[in-house]
Amino acid sequence: MSVRRKTATQSIRNNSDKRSTALDEDMKPTSISGNSMAMSSSLNSIQINPRTPKTPRPSRVDLDNAEEEVELSLLGEEERQQAARDLDEVEEEVSSLKKPIGAKDKRNMVLLCILYLIQGVPLGLALGSIPFLLREHLSYSQLATFSLASYPYSLKLLWSPIVDSVYLPSLGRRKSWILPMQFIVGSLMLYLSLNVQRLLDQPADNIVELSTVFTSLVFFSATQDIAVDGWALTLLSQDCLSYASTCQTIGLNTGFFASFTVFLAFNSEAFAARWGVPHLTLSAYLKFWSIICYAVTLWLLFFKKEDKETLNEADMSIKAVYKTIWTICRLRHVQILVGIHLVAKIGFAVNEAVTSLKMVEKGFKREDLALVVLVDFPFQIMGGWFAAKWSRGDKPLRPWLIAFIPRLLLTLIATLIVLWFPTPPISIGFFLFLIVHTVISSFASTVQFVGISAFHTRVSDPLIGGTYMTLLNTFTNMGGTWPKWFVLKGVDFLSDATCKVAEGIDVKTTECVSDHGKALCKDISGVCITHRDGYYAMSALCMILGVILLVVFIIPKALKLQALPISVWRAKID
Repeated sequence: MSVRRKTATQSIRNNSDKRSTALDEDMKPTSISGNSMAMSSSLNSIQINPRTPKTPRPSRVDLDNAEEEVELSLLGEEERQQAARDLDEVEEEVSSLKKPIGAKDKRNMVLLCILYLIQGVPLGLALGSIPFLLREHLSYSQLATFSLASYPYSLKLLWSPIVDSVYLPSLGRRKSWILPMQFIVGSLMLYLSLNVQRLLDQPADNIVELSTVFTSLVFFSATQDIAVDGWALTLLSQDCLSYASTCQTIGLNTGFFASFTVFLAFNSEAFAARWGVPHLTLSAYLKFWSIICYAVTLWLLFFKKEDKETLNEADMSIKAVYKTIWTICRLRHVQILVGIHLVAKIGFAVNEAVTSLKMVEKGFKREDLALVVLVDFPFQIMGGWFAAKWSRGDKPLRPWLIAFIPRLLLTLIATLIVLWFPTPPISIGFFLFLIVHTVISSFASTVQFVGISAFHTRVSDPLIGGTYMTLLNTFTNMGGTWPKWFVLKGVDFLSDATCKVAEGIDVKTTECVSDHGKALCKDISGVCITHRDGYYAMSALCMILGVILLVVFIIPKALKLQALPISVWRAKID
């Protein structure tokens, strides 16, 4: 026990001694009230089942804890809360001490990276490469329809209690879901590999089937993510929990960029000819990852044993978990955090959804864009590692808040890049400038991702770890997902285009981006001309709104949430 903990305990004893004389005559045996959960220290309130059998002999620590609980019951409500805050600070200091990472934790970190990698692959396809392949054939409004495929990842909270509560004891609580989900994801990618050419030949006619298949793919990946998030809380030791977000960053980013930038580069015939590498088709890429999914699933089934968790059957029923979610959502500080998540990404929503598409539209080659991001990728991995170290301790939201400033500034620069994009071919100097801009932008994004993930890991209750983390991560993802549909629709709505048929004769048209829009103009022997691009108006609107929300709402509220003791984030279940 540290000196500071002894001081806090002594303070409790001094206060109790003052009251003992008055209480001795009429005090009856009492128990700690329902508020005890809010009083417990951060480590004591984390209910992780022991990995070794308990012995009936009480340890000195157990006796100390029991004695302190009795003393707590003698204090007033205000004094109890102060004591809880003192103990929380002590435990946070202890947990923040740097300790060497054990071999078991290192192996489990590798496993987490692989599991998150499998999630990142379909996300990279649905949110990255497929929209790029469809851009030349569809309008932004049609792309908004396809963007709905990302919604299951942001709505997984709706079925996360089922994933947390229903499982086969013979397989394990988490493997019961990870194994079938990975098998289904592999099967869907195999199906796509056999039908993708047909779907992409006429994307406008097959937009519903494309959206349905990729929505299903993201749905099953999101379900796997629920189980992996929960497993991470017990797979890693308490001292290494902050690295769970690093594993997520490395795994998801690797899978995402493999399916986005790496695939787009090797899928380009010009890139393959220029660098002398084989041309990679989408069908072959999907077949490769379907095999990987099957292989990892078999390895988990036969070679990885999940530690058993002794759970209260009543508490872990589906109804109880949904009730727990409702209890968590009713907490005032959770409601504030949800509000922050839903508006945090508005400032750079246009940049993330449209900027890359606009650069390609202006003549930037897909393979050059892929090369830029490939150069950036190792910096993202290193950024995730350093961000995890920065986010350790009792202020994980500090790097998350600081990174808002460069992200908003870089969003403004990105808009100006599109506005003043040079006529191809671009110079080497401008290409290097794009690389530097991309590296700094992605580093700031990674810092935010790791920072907020570390905060979620810090406050989540391991007993319902999958559901608690999924609750928080769901609203984080929703904050980046819900604006996308409105942004893509808004770009078309605010754009002004005409079909110039002859001198002085202009025909109003909705857009000059898709094959359909250009074909309609060509049918009347005209030339499609864009007079006003809605991208710039939407970008300015979102940036202004983002700055206002950051200063007025996000920063003040986030600092208050960060200062709260860990115990107040625990749900009080009747």
